[in-house]
Amino acid sequence: MRTLAFPFPLLRFTLNTVKIALGQINPTVGDFSGNSAKIIDFSRCAQAAGAGLILFPELSVCGYPPRDLVERPWFVARNRETVERIAAEVPGIAIICGLATPAHSQTGKSVMNSAALLREGKIAFLQSKMLLPTYDVFDEMRNFAPAKTQELFAMCGNRMALTICEDAWNDKLFWPKRLYTLDPVEALIQAGGNFVLNISASPFWIGKRKFRRDMLASIARHHKVPVAMVNQVGGNDSLVFDGSSLVLNREGEVIAQGRSFEEDLVYFDSSTLAGEMHEQIAGDEASVYQALVLGTRDYMHKCSFQKAIVGLSGGIDSALTAVIAADAVGPENVVGVGMPGPYSSQGSIDDACALAANLKIRFELLSINPAYEAYREILQPVFRGKKQDVTEENIQSRARGMLLMALSNKFGAIVLSTGNKSELGVGYCTLYGDMVGGLAIISDVPKTLVYRLAHYVNSRRPVIPQASLEKPPSAELRPDQKDSDSLPPYEILDVVLEDYVEDSHSAEQIAADHGFDIEIVRRVLRMVDRAEYKRQQAAPGIKISPKAFGYGRRFPIAAKSEA
Repeated sequence: MRTLAFPFPLLRFTLNTVKIALGQINPTVGDFSGNSAKIIDFSRCAQAAGAGLILFPELSVCGYPPRDLVERPWFVARNRETVERIAAEVPGIAIICGLATPAHSQTGKSVMNSAALLREGKIAFLQSKMLLPTYDVFDEMRNFAPAKTQELFAMCGNRMALTICEDAWNDKLFWPKRLYTLDPVEALIQAGGNFVLNISASPFWIGKRKFRRDMLASIARHHKVPVAMVNQVGGNDSLVFDGSSLVLNREGEVIAQGRSFEEDLVYFDSSTLAGEMHEQIAGDEASVYQALVLGTRDYMHKCSFQKAIVGLSGGIDSALTAVIAADAVGPENVVGVGMPGPYSSQGSIDDACALAANLKIRFELLSINPAYEAYREILQPVFRGKKQDVTEENIQSRARGMLLMALSNKFGAIVLSTGNKSELGVGYCTLYGDMVGGLAIISDVPKTLVYRLAHYVNSRRPVIPQASLEKPPSAELRPDQKDSDSLPPYEILDVVLEDYVEDSHSAEQIAADHGFDIEIVRRVLRMVDRAEYKRQQAAPGIKISPKAFGYGRRFPIAAKSEA
């Protein structure tokens, strides 16, 4: 097979095969030995299957996102050392993998987000990322320097345009308003590229898989070139990566795809563009549920937790949290704790017990009444003459938080907090009470979606008691309390929160778009703004929406709200 020559700088070598593999792996940030072992194992499998090239995700050698770890010189050096070892271990197949490299420039950041082509036991080609995202959860300009030049390389009779994640997210025919003036894909195609390779670490959110597929299809159709994208899978901190790797032909049709939410190895023929179609999870509820399970499992295991503790109130939120935890790490590793107080109903206690039995998880029943009364007695001299109010409600919640954290300390288990996005959004939660925990599993799940997920769970196997699905939501911190005493109906609240948090719409626009009472909308927006101090002290959550509370949404705490 002859090499190709054209004006753009080109690495030249040939291959006697056209079979390409996508190595969809689940790396851990900083685990160079574990990540390299995956890359080596997948590469050997691909080589045994007759593949001549295998692609791995963005920064797959060090894990994505490494964030400020790239400021440590030893961390960057380990990237190069690891890649050289991978090349030496698997010399019989060409490998493309992501790594951090020194920038070697007089000014700017000292590190680059790069892709290495490994061939015949050595690094044959390096390409660095040009477009560095600085929106939502991304802050790559903080850590990396952008590449100034790009090159093509020849393989399988094609002139390969190698891009890294965001480099493919700027097609002018897809975006109504582009973030960057430069389009790396377009520049490479104009230079003679006829096959786009993209290594990605693209996180999941509802609708992201279709959005990503449509965007890549636009590139394929626009430039009349095949596009192959390998995406990271797994959870790293708040982010869940869904995998769902894709190959599209020149018409933008999917000809190969990887599974969603699990590691996978996918093959396709770069000449005939025939490939493997692995089944992906369909439907929002099923996809979100699997994202939450994967995010919980990886957060726990990558942080070295084996067991989880969940406070079970008998309500829908704690029930869903417990089901996710049991699916993530096994029911034998989950402990449910019922903590009835002075206003807990017998029905709620029974529902918590029934859920634990259905899930086959360990269940402990610890009354907070003695602690609550002790706190009130201690505070009575200071509170004399004051009416009972939300203070006493919060004491109950904090007594529960203290018990959960005591169990966590004693048994080395992580507490999974059970608050949803609706509550966190408006501050309907108690600092150091129901907000305690190491991971807030459903903190990006609105209450209405909580119910949809619960029904999805029960459609597979009925484990959540029907009463938990049917009774009016209540914190049970005062007689006959209901969430509706303090909040608008969740069907309204969740719409307002989505429009305000995700789309930054004004109160007037939200009210006009949905026919809501403007004063109700303004009240919700004020609650959101006032609760910022709580959210910035909350446990990290698992992101499943385009805009989650957390480090992807950066608002000041000390700010005046005029919503």
